[in-house]
Amino acid sequence: MAKAMIIGAGGVAQVAAHKCVENKEVFTELCIASRTLARCDELKAKLSGRGVPITTAQVDADNVPELVALIRKEKPDIVMNLALPYQDLTIMDACLEAGVHYLDTANYEPEDTAKFEYKWQWAYQERFREKGLTAILGSGFDPGVTGVFSAYALKHEFDEINEIDILDCNGGDHGYPFATNFNPEINIREVTAKGRYYEEGRFVETEPMEIKREYDFEGVGARDMYLLYHEELESLARHIPGIRRIRFFMTFGESYLSHLRCLQNVGMTSIEPILFEGREIIPLQFLKAVLPDPASLGPRTVGKTNIGCIFKGKKDGKDKVWRIYNICDHQEAYREVGSQAVSYTTGVPAMIGASLVLTGEWEKPGVWNVEQLDPDLFMEGLNRFGLPWIVDPAPSLVP
Repeated sequence: MAKAMIIGAGGVAQVAAHKCVENKEVFTELCIASRTLARCDELKAKLSGRGVPITTAQVDADNVPELVALIRKEKPDIVMNLALPYQDLTIMDACLEAGVHYLDTANYEPEDTAKFEYKWQWAYQERFREKGLTAILGSGFDPGVTGVFSAYALKHEFDEINEIDILDCNGGDHGYPFATNFNPEINIREVTAKGRYYEEGRFVETEPMEIKREYDFEGVGARDMYLLYHEELESLARHIPGIRRIRFFMTFGESYLSHLRCLQNVGMTSIEPILFEGREIIPLQFLKAVLPDPASLGPRTVGKTNIGCIFKGKKDGKDKVWRIYNICDHQEAYREVGSQAVSYTTGVPAMIGASLVLTGEWEKPGVWNVEQLDPDLFMEGLNRFGLPWIVDPAPSLVP
């Protein structure tokens, strides 16, 4: 029915490729492209013989002419950007020039400053609309599924939503003293940035890890969690009517935090260039090079993730509280697709979002966050493709 191009060959791309091949009534051809061709070929070998023809290619995702040439050669119907957030704009530019739909899982972040926001990508709205092309932003889990959960809650459970708490718990243990479950550079930039939450029409800034809460997560247990800024707060604050407060919390173990504080104290998390043996290096990029590759964590990670949303609002004139979440087992994910649950929970929604564009349900010229689109078929896809959701009609609240 349609051909997809995946740009990237890391853990998330591996999951998305497996799921595209599984959903072969929509994805009838696949191209996997990355800076490292060997990783693309390795992934192709894992998926061979499953009835979906796969090609591979080497491409520099920072190079628009190179991307355009590859897209025109392969002729995909959609490009799934599963590379780095730094490359969102170059890939969007290439999609516009080559005339194909676009989807990503994380919003644009300039490489030279730890600041991620949607303004750069939202600015593409008219260009995509004029070309009759669809761009879907943030079709991972958070952002992604959390936005779809919000749209679903507003459509089916609430007349208005006033508060959203997004809770992201990774109860997995990989056995290392310190490692990150996705790209170390992106992860550490995110965690060491100042926190922010939305309240009464404005964003309130906090110091990193200043606000701490505890929550008892099904399948994981009681965990400490910390308020962070996460990109879906910006889009949900814009797109969910009646919203008064949105917060995002993520769990961290004490070993992770202790190592991170030490690395910060000695300057290893800095993105400012330093001179080392006659050449400039970025300390955080050097740290990324010496940390375990997140794609290697799959076989040694045990435990579960529990990610979801708590909503407060009104239904039929009465106050209502409602929670929806997913539990994903690291080892089950690894047995199925060769990646741990953090990659799994991002790669599956990427495939679902792309499939809805290709089948027409989410094909809508312009640039869209997932909560702006109809959630129902996406929610069905989560249950079908390995991320079943659970409803708690009387959840514990976060103070």
